[in-house]
Amino acid sequence: MRQILAFSAAAEAGTGIALMIAPSVVIPLLIRENTTDLAAWLGRFVGVALLSLGMACWPEQHGPDVSPAAFRAMLTYNTMVALLFGYVGAAVHIAGPLLWLAALLHVVIALLIWMRRRDTRHANRAGII
Repeated sequence: MRQILAFSAAAEAGTGIALMIAPSVVIPLLIRENTTDLAAWLGRFVGVALLSLGMACWPEQHGPDVSPAAFRAMLTYNTMVALLFGYVGAAVHIAGPLLWLAALLHVVIALLIWMRRRDTRHANRAGII
C-alpha cells in the first residue's frame, strides 16, 4: 500500500509543480483548448492543490501503516478525476493527447488502492497481519 500511495502522491505533486510552472503546456495536453490567462491562473491554483495533496498523502517513513485519511483522499481523488476525465473525453469531446492516458492511470491507481486496502483489512481481521 505504501508504494501505491507514494507513487500516486509523487505523480500528483509532480503534476502540481508542472501546472504551477507551465500551465500553458500542461493544460493543452489534457484538453484541446487554448489556454487563456484565466485558465493559466486556475491551472496554477490546481497545481498548488495537487502539490498539497501529494505532500499530505505521502506515507510516513517510520509509521506502521498508511493513514486511513491518506487512503480515503487518494481513492476519492483518483476515482473522481478518472470519472471527470472520462466525461470530458467522451461527452464534451475536448480530449488532448494525454487525457485518456491520464484517465486510465487514475482508474488503475484507484483500483490498486481499493484492492490493496481491502486485502489489508481482510488480513487484519484474520489475524495474519
